[in-house]
Amino acid sequence: MTITKEQILHALSHVEEPDLKKDLVTLNMIQNIEILPNKIKFDVILTTPACPLKGHIEHACRNAIALFVSKEVEVEINMTSRVTSVDNNQLKGIKNIILVSSGKGGVGKSTIASNLALALASSGAKTGLLDADIYGPSLPIMFGLEGARPTAVQLPDGSTKIEPIEKFGLKLLSIGFFTDPNQPIPWRGPMATSAIKQLFNDADWGELDYLVVDMPPGTGDIHITVAQNYPVAGAVIVTTPQQVALADAIKGIGMYRMEGVKVPILGIIENMAYFTPAELPNNKYYIFGKDGGKRLAEENKIPFLGEIPLVKSIADAGDNGFPIVLDQDDTVSQAYKEIAGRLAQELSILANG
Repeated sequence: MTITKEQILHALSHVEEPDLKKDLVTLNMIQNIEILPNKIKFDVILTTPACPLKGHIEHACRNAIALFVSKEVEVEINMTSRVTSVDNNQLKGIKNIILVSSGKGGVGKSTIASNLALALASSGAKTGLLDADIYGPSLPIMFGLEGARPTAVQLPDGSTKIEPIEKFGLKLLSIGFFTDPNQPIPWRGPMATSAIKQLFNDADWGELDYLVVDMPPGTGDIHITVAQNYPVAGAVIVTTPQQVALADAIKGIGMYRMEGVKVPILGIIENMAYFTPAELPNNKYYIFGKDGGKRLAEENKIPFLGEIPLVKSIADAGDNGFPIVLDQDDTVSQAYKEIAGRLAQELSILANG
């Protein structure tokens, strides 16, 4: 039996990308088809390496070949990716800027941002993390980089840029690398926004699929500056379950939806969702209330990306400069990776919508 490229494409046109609701052929996700004796090979180009449905899509492709082409032929599928991007004229090498934000401090936003960035990087995506929390930078501690100082690098065009520090596969930059950690930073609004612009514009970020930005708490000058000056792909809102945190999270949602800001909200993450003691890993104690983040997402028609429990190992990992997602055996690490996958999904849906 002679197999043709047209037969293969016809078979794969019956496989739908679950998020984008179109078939793989229409989406131009099937490439590099090779037909060999008793074997066919092709690439499936996903919209992100963090796609949580990768296994589902591969299985569907194999079933389609067996059903519409042949059950006997060997099928070799290379699951790869090409991250989609928003239009970006200022920071050409960065495909997606993701803001991690919260209406108030103390909800674990910096921990979420750091672990999300690491989870995206672990999937194979080129990822950077920018600590834009000017008044309380925590990235140097969370990555064990106290005292680290970025160097300057001269580019081929003769310009000089700041070279982000690389650790755990991430490119990292924080105002904390340039200040005394024991001194407060009493900057007025214009000084703070100028510093943020420097971290964006004067850094040699190179080629990135995702730049995760840990924003300051609240709704202020820096949020407006970033939203209005850079092509932000979307924002993530971090909250805890109790009402006082949810009330401030609503203000954060409202800010990103304001005229003149208009940043898409990719989803809500509920941090400290429940307490699980180490000696009772199957027990959940909802000490701050239950499902507050889920209700907030439903009421505002925003995707709910997931929940992270309140466990001591998360705080210990951040204090020790080794964020929890790096621990492959920890269940919380897997939770972060699942949330990162859902976040990447929402970006793909937005970019292809």
